[in-house]
Amino acid sequence: MSMSVRLKIKRQDAPDQAPYWEEFDVPYRKNMNVISALMEIQRNPVNIHGQNVRAVLWEYNCLEEVCGACSMRINGKVRQACSALIDRLEQPVVLEPMSTFPIEKDLVVDRQRLFTGLQKVKGWIAIDGTYPLGAGPRIAPDEQQEAYKYATCMTCGCCVEACPNVNDHSPYLGPQAMVQARYFNMHPIGKITAGERMEAVVSAEGIANCGNSQNCVQVCPKEIPLTTALAELNRDANRYVWRKLLKG
Repeated sequence: MSMSVRLKIKRQDAPDQAPYWEEFDVPYRKNMNVISALMEIQRNPVNIHGQNVRAVLWEYNCLEEVCGACSMRINGKVRQACSALIDRLEQPVVLEPMSTFPIEKDLVVDRQRLFTGLQKVKGWIAIDGTYPLGAGPRIAPDEQQEAYKYATCMTCGCCVEACPNVNDHSPYLGPQAMVQARYFNMHPIGKITAGERMEAVVSAEGIANCGNSQNCVQVCPKEIPLTTALAELNRDANRYVWRKLLKG
């Protein structure tokens, strides 16, 4: 007898439509992940009642936990669908879109707030001109190692989804933007514009909204030490504010 996997999916036909649940059975294969199960539904969108329905929509790209596009809630926990193995999940496998972001359709959400946050904290290193500038400043190996952890962020949104302080009633940009501010302020060239980033960090959208729930670090697919970075950024923010007051 062939085995099957049951998926219970929270669906939504449009942003202004009510959500609903739909279940599907797909053929089981060894080592399959959630993405491959969704692909089976895409090939044959027939629910458990034998009805032909619209194929389920979701986002994916790299399929190797690098792009961050396939974030969703799987059995109640936000994570990457590409690295979620069916053999390690309880059935039915319950799939839901992230709730912190606006729903577009089914499991697809609008993650624009993540990129807006990066814009507000100036999450980049500015380079003046398009001509060769020569060798950059040397960075000590231990500093490189610390910074590399933060460089692995793929803007997947898992930490923002898990953070209880990111919601419709709070202006908080979220842990992703705050940690990237810390990361770029660590860079020798990034330090030149650190003051501009700190203005965003100490604003109404900044670090003061962090409640230290530590939910973010528990769901990060890259195991980035988010709470360490947030604590360090909070220290830097306090120093920045005091310096501004003393300069008065």
